Amino acid sequence: MHEETHTVTRIGWLRAAILGANDGIVSTASLIAGVAAAGVASSSIVVTGIAGLVAGAMSMAAGEYVSVSSQGDAEKADVELEKRHLAADPEFELEELTQIYEQRGLDRALAEQVAVQLTEHNALDTHLRDELGMTDAMAARPVQAAAASAVSFAMGAALPLATVLLFPGPSLPWIVSAASLVFLAMLGALGAWAGNAPMLRPVLRVTFWGALAMVATMAIGSLFGGVG
Repeated sequence: MHEETHTVTRIGWLRAAILGANDGIVSTASLIAGVAAAGVASSSIVVTGIAGLVAGAMSMAAGEYVSVSSQGDAEKADVELEKRHLAADPEFELEELTQIYEQRGLDRALAEQVAVQLTEHNALDTHLRDELGMTDAMAARPVQAAAASAVSFAMGAALPLATVLLFPGPSLPWIVSAASLVFLAMLGALGAWAGNAPMLRPVLRVTFWGALAMVATMAIGSLFGGVG
């Protein structure tokens, strides 16, 4: 039995979810590690983690909604422009479509035939898909992206925050950093699995940048903690 399940159909929410979870782990773990390295009280570390979780989730939701809404506005503008072009000069648009199919490997006669039949079927959808690359799978969905980012950020941020509650003490910056690198590696593997991609490169990518962020904030926390 032939079955095809393509990851492109879930690329919108998958991108937002992976980005949100990665941001949640890295930013919250970095905040906690930096503050802990400064030698502040455990209660302050917990408050910092919770504040980072809430602020980050809201920021991710707002950022994704605004950015994806901008994408949606641009898509709508292109749709209206294409409608005007089709109404003003259908012959030019038909020739444009024919040339697109020729560039994809069809001979002139077949390209003309395909262009004519698809134009008669649905001229606007054909031009949006074949001229502009706009499809339903890739369409902007701001609410979906915002929700996926906010929820995944909160879930990611909850992991280093839980580590604080389970392992308080002077070694907390190192424990949180090590645990968060494990969480990031798992996230990279999960994202690769969801996208049907090899796992090694995504795992190395997310752990490298996560480690860099945590080392930087721990260094700053130690510096300012010593100054204080």
